[in-house]
Amino acid sequence: MTPEQILAEIRETNLSYLMLAQSLIRADREQALYRLGVSEETATLLAQLSPAQVQKLAASSTLLCRFRMEDDLVWSLLTSRHKPAVNDQSAQLHAQILMAGRHAQSL
Repeated sequence: MTPEQILAEIRETNLSYLMLAQSLIRADREQALYRLGVSEETATLLAQLSPAQVQKLAASSTLLCRFRMEDDLVWSLLTSRHKPAVNDQSAQLHAQILMAGRHAQSL
């Protein structure tokens, strides 16, 4: 992949992320805060962006979203790298509980 292609992919991802974020925030703010992992202030800012502002932000060469899971346990649970006795649904539920707890701590 060329550097130009990578930049185009980043811009496209940024635009998709911003549009999704605005849609989630407008539809169900509390769910959006949890799913996006953003603060109230950030959610308010995102919801108020005009289409021109969204386009300008999306054009950045910096990826606006990031992985929130920096915990090996969460990654292990989500990727099924756990004990065979633990089923996938239980592992995903456990990972969601861990992430929800971290979201609550960050508020």
